[in-house]
Amino acid sequence: MSQPVNLNKHRKAKARAGKKARADENAVKFGRTGAEKKLDRARAEKSARDLDGHGRDR
Repeated sequence: MSQPVNLNKHRKAKARAGKKARADENAVKFGRTGAEKKLDRARAEKSARDLDGHGRDR
């Protein structure tokens, strides 16, 4: 006689794999790399500094 199969483990593993696949698709579709985020942050900070530097002092 063979060993009994735990169907709950199989069901949960299948659901986990489906969620991982969906997450990977979303990461490709919407995700940005850390370098892209850092570059955007640096550009925004430089833009704010430049704007503050162009103000007139009274």
